[in-house]
Amino acid sequence: MRERALPRRPAVRLTELGFGAAQGGNLYRAITDEEFAAAVDTAWEAGLRYYDTAPHYGLGLSERRLGDALRSRPRDEYVVSTKVGRLLVPSPENAHRRDPRGFDVAESHRRVWDFSRDGVLRSLESSLARTGLDRVDIVYLHDPDDHWEQAATEAVPALVELREQGVVRAIGAGMNQSQLLTRFVQETDIDVVMCAGRYTLLEQGALADLLPAAASRGVGVVIAGVYNSGLLSRDRPPADATYNYEQAPPELIERARRIAAVCETYAVTLPQAALAFVRSHPAVVSTVVGLRSGGQVAQTVARWDADVPVELWSALRAAGLLATAAPGQEQP
Repeated sequence: MRERALPRRPAVRLTELGFGAAQGGNLYRAITDEEFAAAVDTAWEAGLRYYDTAPHYGLGLSERRLGDALRSRPRDEYVVSTKVGRLLVPSPENAHRRDPRGFDVAESHRRVWDFSRDGVLRSLESSLARTGLDRVDIVYLHDPDDHWEQAATEAVPALVELREQGVVRAIGAGMNQSQLLTRFVQETDIDVVMCAGRYTLLEQGALADLLPAAASRGVGVVIAGVYNSGLLSRDRPPADATYNYEQAPPELIERARRIAAVCETYAVTLPQAALAFVRSHPAVVSTVVGLRSGGQVAQTVARWDADVPVELWSALRAAGLLATAAPGQEQP
């Protein structure tokens, strides 16, 4: 598995395909510790060395499971990222309920937004305790959409301080939008962003703002949500396909099916094309895919290794199914 370095932090090298551990927090449905460990084992054997998690994922369950799966491996051979911005506060009075945020776990904690310096330090300390690792390599601000002021003036300086002390190796922000990520790139001292769902085979909004800004300032871009939360994950999108974690609108399903039809003429599946498209942009350093089982890892690696002809992108543009880059904006 090839690696790419963060331009500002060349010692931090990410495999181009990364392991997203949200499913390790029982996203949508429960899995066992053994299933998740097998997924990490399979990913490791396939050469994946970048693993992403967050306290939000299963109220800490993802971090605990990922730490258990990685702890015995040589620490300098892999990169781990986690996130700050949501503190987990014990809530035993709700432990009889299921978490309402899509994870099949008991609601034993509540998430509290906190992008203060103290909140950042407390969150990272708790993450280290849950993973049992001696360090995490990258820390992202997690979904600071409604907290720009505090995130930019308190959280980022706290992360810069941790980076300068050598506690973490790189810092950034992760969001489901490109506009505010672009502000972080342009106005703060970050090294990497994680953009979920806004630069995919289905939609390329980040091509207008985030990607050129990141390229010009030497900020690495990690793409997540490459399948738009399900719509691009099958060869032919079904009528009940999901988009942004909800039922996909009929017009988007139809657009995805038209993309799939063009892909088929080049003997390429929709998921194969989805992975190949995003990684071809020079600002993209890694693509993180959510994985929950060894079989799913093997399927994803096979999709990643598929031969996708560059002529496909021209054909999709000719059909009006891919955005055309502005002058100076590189894309496949």
